[in-house]
Amino acid sequence: MTRFLRWHPPLMLFALLMGVVTLVSLAGLVVDDRTLIGAPIWFKPFKFAVSFVLYSVTLAWMLTLATRFRRLGWWAGTVVAAASAVEMVVIIGQVVRGRRSHFNTATPFDDLLWDIMTYSVLALWIMHALIAVALLFTRFADRATGLAVRLGLFLALVGLGLGILMAQQRNAEDVAEGIRGAHSVGVRDGGPEMALTGWSTTGGDLRVPHFVGIHALQVVPLVVLLFGRRATPKLVWGLAIGYAGLMALVTWQALRGQPLLRPDLATALGALAVATWTTAVVARSLRATDRTAERTTEAARA
Repeated sequence: MTRFLRWHPPLMLFALLMGVVTLVSLAGLVVDDRTLIGAPIWFKPFKFAVSFVLYSVTLAWMLTLATRFRRLGWWAGTVVAAASAVEMVVIIGQVVRGRRSHFNTATPFDDLLWDIMTYSVLALWIMHALIAVALLFTRFADRATGLAVRLGLFLALVGLGLGILMAQQRNAEDVAEGIRGAHSVGVRDGGPEMALTGWSTTGGDLRVPHFVGIHALQVVPLVVLLFGRRATPKLVWGLAIGYAGLMALVTWQALRGQPLLRPDLATALGALAVATWTTAVVARSLRATDRTAERTTEAARA
């Protein structure tokens, strides 16, 4: 455990704190029967805490790989931990008050808290970008792993930025109540939703592309690590392009007010195209790698 904490102490300590918040939120889901926008009031801090655990641990691991701009990366990671902690303090504080945290400008105090959250998210985005730059100039022993880390960071940066689409959503009823933003498209927030994720089942939900984008940080490097020695830069590019296609597809779907699990023909064909592209590129890359390995083996025997 001590060795892992050394990856990046501020980020790892924040991850441990979010682990505690996850447990507290689970307890809140059991003992607190209040609801907010149609969901248990402790559901939001639970989801955010779990997401922050994954994000901060992954970022801390990536920072251990840096060979250049290490001081810049360390300070950027520290600011990420601090900004994320500020966001969680606001979220939990609003839960205790029984108030919405995101997009809430109903009272001067709510408006102040929303401003604080906005600037903390902006700080996180900028620091994430700086970490991506630091790792862009890092020399990796394994080219495929290095490319996966860089592309994962870039896709996650885009995913984080997609959150701005939610702040741009408006409807007259919400604005009248001081709510300047929404997750859902085509319906109001708080309607029927999917289990576990809380995503809308009657309209588009911009949290879907936000979620998919952010977790490219884990998915792309993890898939490459699973392929092990068979992973090549071509395979990484294929996976990353396919993942970017998926992110674009679910963004387009959400903006058209379409629930994730109720795609129309155009969305279904888009999903088929993304899946076909990714499968074909991966299969071709693996065949090429196997052929190269066979030739190398035969040459060694000769």
